[in-house]
Amino acid sequence: MSLDQPSDFVKHQTTTRDAFLAGRITLSQPRNGFRAGFDSVLLGAAVRNGTQNLLDLGAGVGTAGLVALALGRAARATLLERHAETAALARENIADNGFSGRAEALTLDILASGPTRQAAGLAANHFDAVIANPPFFDVGQGTLAPEASRADARHMAQEGLEAWIRCAAGCAAAGGEFVIVYPAQGLSTLLAAMAPRFGAVTVLPISPRPGAPATRVLVRGKKGSRAPLTLLAGRALHGEDGRDFAQEFDAIFRGAAALDW
Repeated sequence: MSLDQPSDFVKHQTTTRDAFLAGRITLSQPRNGFRAGFDSVLLGAAVRNGTQNLLDLGAGVGTAGLVALALGRAARATLLERHAETAALARENIADNGFSGRAEALTLDILASGPTRQAAGLAANHFDAVIANPPFFDVGQGTLAPEASRADARHMAQEGLEAWIRCAAGCAAAGGEFVIVYPAQGLSTLLAAMAPRFGAVTVLPISPRPGAPATRVLVRGKKGSRAPLTLLAGRALHGEDGRDFAQEFDAIFRGAAALDW
């Protein structure tokens, strides 16, 4: 990650309270920083049912991890966030949504050394599932967001993506799963970074509407596996008119279903 600490603007800006899953959870998040959206909800909904210990890397205010808890996909969740102010919001969201006994938020950079991670309470080779919604532009592409927390959430060089994968592999238990949501145009880079550490990779392309190219991919892999890759048929987020959500995704965003794939 290329930026250090959030600006004073981020530290002192106002927050909003936003409902997700048709009100099953309500989260505080910065009014002008990185705003959780469909990617975070889909990531949480994509966690395999029966997960016991879930780790959400770069959790922000905790959206994906708390979605997984709210949908009953995971028993416990650890939210990892590098920015202290954002991690504080994640802790607030854990408490406000009744997950204090099932979740915790750690303030820690994924680039921290192994001993630093362990000292902060992040166990190695422990989690049966790790999820991530990492920054999605290479540094130098797109428009750099003015706030550091938002910029960190949107910009990352190729070596940064590999660091996220290494962290996921180091935290996942043997045979544990890693699930990531990423732009479709970055799939080749993502697969190359995952290959040394994860096998049995499954790719789910997601397009905005039927017949349109995929803009996002959900990718799942198993730590230490050598099983081959599976490319699933794509799924469309919206119907033909590009407005209303397709039935499957509408049910997910209403909190009535999870994403089985």
